[in-house]
Amino acid sequence: MNILVSNDDGVFAPGIQALAQALKPLGRIVIVAPESERSGYSSALTLDRPLRLIQISPDVWAVNGTPADCVYLAMNGLFDFEFDLVVSGINSGANLGDDVLYSGTVGAAFEGRLSKHPAIAVSLSGPNVRSYQHPQDYQLAANWVHDFIARGLPVLPERHIFNINIPDMAELQGEKVTYQGRRRQSKPITSHVDPRGRQVYWIGLSGEAVAEPKQGLSEIDSDFFAVANGYVSITPIQMDATNYEVLRNLQTQLAENAFSVL
Repeated sequence: MNILVSNDDGVFAPGIQALAQALKPLGRIVIVAPESERSGYSSALTLDRPLRLIQISPDVWAVNGTPADCVYLAMNGLFDFEFDLVVSGINSGANLGDDVLYSGTVGAAFEGRLSKHPAIAVSLSGPNVRSYQHPQDYQLAANWVHDFIARGLPVLPERHIFNINIPDMAELQGEKVTYQGRRRQSKPITSHVDPRGRQVYWIGLSGEAVAEPKQGLSEIDSDFFAVANGYVSITPIQMDATNYEVLRNLQTQLAENAFSVL
């Protein structure tokens, strides 16, 4: 099996190093990742300049672009063989609820799925994760990903991926299939004056999770709940953001309005 590994924390991030090492027993592991951190780039592609690739070592490549750029290049002519799976991560920090809209980790996985390959996005969730500097800090999560793939990935429809969040703890409680939760509105921006007298702004922190049971899914927990209680969260998410129930209602409303106008 040929597995493409990417991320948004950069090619030298400890999470991706731990992941690649853990997956090696499954086949050929090829890393194509940004040359430096590209968090928050979602599915952005670089269209205003050429991209440069540098081979760091055998089967390890750095790209001066976004996470989606990396997967796009790998899937469209960079190699003379096909990949069987795309794994994005292990991200330094959670990608829960609304985070998936911004996440470069999720964006890389979706780019792989656009090329009709199974894809998963993996993140490590915990208060100390962003300070981790060594691959061994991600070892438990990396081993879990190996086992999840080795036992056979569940089949998803086209244009769907698994968004996986693993709590940072010595012993996991298990795993839960979850729905995507949501956060409260982000915190307000903060404004400062830099040393040169210019006004600068920081985007506010993410809002807290909202405890909101989903109608008809009383037996299924949110991704936030699962991770907070020590479970790996496995959420199937899709690219098609159309709300089909609203679509039908909207079509009816517009037809009625058009008729009344006439």
